[in-house]
Amino acid sequence: MTETLTEALAAARACRICAGRWPHAPRPVLRATTTARLLIVGQAPGARVHASGLSWTDASGDRLRQWLGLDRDAFYDEDRVALVSMGLCFPGTNPKGGDHPPPRICGDTWHPRLRPLMPGIRLTLLVGSMAQAFYLGPRRRPSVAETVAAWRDYLPEFLPLPHPSWRNTAWLRRNPWFKAELLPVLRVRAAAALAGER
Repeated sequence: MTETLTEALAAARACRICAGRWPHAPRPVLRATTTARLLIVGQAPGARVHASGLSWTDASGDRLRQWLGLDRDAFYDEDRVALVSMGLCFPGTNPKGGDHPPPRICGDTWHPRLRPLMPGIRLTLLVGSMAQAFYLGPRRRPSVAETVAAWRDYLPEFLPLPHPSWRNTAWLRRNPWFKAELLPVLRVRAAAALAGER
């Protein structure tokens, strides 16, 4: 019997693979439909997303929406935008700064199960190293910066991006080509994908 996306999403939201790994209970956060045209794959929910239960409800999400040129309504239009990070749950805060990386078992378990059930996807944004490693495999360059700089090599299916975290502000300043060259393409490609074009 073939699994539906509704069934796979219910299973993902009930996932407890990582129960006991962190002080807090697992709370998978994701959104997807069979009609979604743009898939955004980040690393994992942060503390604010864990609290809200809605992906990208933090400063990184604000910057990502700015990059895309989308308002909140368009960004959270579940019929057109799917939000499925490599880790579905908040992995906890690292005392040395930032969040812990999500366990690999999460992405390995859920992305191969969910992605084939989203036939409408026209463009996948790979936000950060974990998403790029998973989806690009050996095609990925040695670093996020090099992978993002080689963005033309991955179109029309994928578009790699740095994480929109405030921690990357210095990188963005050092790489003005990102704003000048890549952001206009990102907006055009995302708009085309949302309109159902490749």
